[in-house]
Amino acid sequence: MNMTLMNADEYRESLKHRKPMKIYFLGEAVDDPVEHPVIKASINSVALTYELAQDPQYRDLMTAKSSLSGETINRFCHLHQSTEDLIKKVKMLRLLGQRTGTCFQRCVGMDAMNAVFLTTYEIDKTHGTSYHEKFKEYVKLVEENDLVVDGCMTDVKGDRSKRPSQQLDPDVFVHVVERRDDGVVIRGAKAHQTGAVNSHEILIMPTETMRDEEDKDFAICCAVPADVEGITYFYGRQASDTRRLDISAEGDIDCGNPEFGGQECLIVFENVFVPYDRVFMDGEIEFTGLLVEAFAGYHRQSYGGCKVGVGDVLIGAAASIAEYNGVASASHVKDKITEMNHLNETLYACGMACSACGTKTGAGNYLIDLLLANVCKQNVTRFPFEIARLLQDIAGGMFVTCPSAKELENPETREIIEKYLVGASGTSGVDRMKMLRLIENLTIGRAAVGYLTESMHGAGSPQAQRIMINRLVDMEHKKDLAKRLARIIE
Repeated sequence: MNMTLMNADEYRESLKHRKPMKIYFLGEAVDDPVEHPVIKASINSVALTYELAQDPQYRDLMTAKSSLSGETINRFCHLHQSTEDLIKKVKMLRLLGQRTGTCFQRCVGMDAMNAVFLTTYEIDKTHGTSYHEKFKEYVKLVEENDLVVDGCMTDVKGDRSKRPSQQLDPDVFVHVVERRDDGVVIRGAKAHQTGAVNSHEILIMPTETMRDEEDKDFAICCAVPADVEGITYFYGRQASDTRRLDISAEGDIDCGNPEFGGQECLIVFENVFVPYDRVFMDGEIEFTGLLVEAFAGYHRQSYGGCKVGVGDVLIGAAASIAEYNGVASASHVKDKITEMNHLNETLYACGMACSACGTKTGAGNYLIDLLLANVCKQNVTRFPFEIARLLQDIAGGMFVTCPSAKELENPETREIIEKYLVGASGTSGVDRMKMLRLIENLTIGRAAVGYLTESMHGAGSPQAQRIMINRLVDMEHKKDLAKRLARIIE
């Protein structure tokens, strides 16, 4: 096995070797995030990306040949070299969604690296800078050490009607506050940072297209170690997150997904120093749009894989609870599950289509078809909500009123729970309880953060895709097609 590939245990151990980090959760400092009972589930999700890369059954999907070193690397560290790479990425994300039932957090880093790679090439071509070669060295570092990178784009933004330089407090956008001979100093905050506490590196990008010279200090793209001095992490709350602490004699049934979870953080940068060999854009405002659109496009493609994999779990839960409830043969239940499959496979088709139609960039890596990627994400803002609604419909109300698994610890109450939670003949009341809790987790609990709200707002809210679709579609060509058939000559 190539030494660049870590296994799951090595990944967990690598997190322990980071310098002490300032992390807060529920008002308290977290000294050991790796062993924290709430954070641990999200680490398990990332660890699976390492575990499956070691499995011969999945190695073709989970690994790739580096274009920089020729070595075998984890696909999450890879610069896409073909449309086949783009397709394998989507297939890999679906697999991981199926296996975790939640967000596994490494997509943003992969998408950020590919976007920054093509953008730095274009900046250098225009300005004669050396960003691209510096970024190549950074990618080699990530590949060689099999690192988790947090693709860090979304600023907290403050007043959305104002540009970064017009904000009352400039810190609502990450920006350069000092330029030294050996590097820059940055301040500000980034929101919704997926897997940040579980990362080795933070790759910072501007959050929006900038056009005014006054915004140059905000046009910063750079990378820092996750444990660098000056960063504070505020671990985000998720619905029912402390259910992870509710352990019963039967295990942590009440949390719904006992092994895996997602993670988002607010990251605050307080005068963080970045050496110039880790700065990949500094004031080139005319390239902020390219970087934002490329990253968004890659990440919108990602949702055609990861959300589909989690959707497979929802569909499996719907079919299972229908069997437990004794209604699997009902025609309306069958029809609802058919619709769930139709919606889920439509999302997958969009992810595959924008990958198959990808093209080679000037930098040499491959970019998805941006129009189809935006169509993919636009559908993702809708279809998972309908899939979740149909699952709740099939499940019945017990998934939100089910008694606690702690009732199973008392022999007297256990007998009653098992008696009254029984379903179809041969169904265990405890198994039915487990499935109901999983459904709760997926549709209104901890996993719903990634499957529903992230489907709406992750990789850009719905209107962002509609703007891009309107911009990318050639309407004059479509009008010409209609006029030609109607024999209208202008």
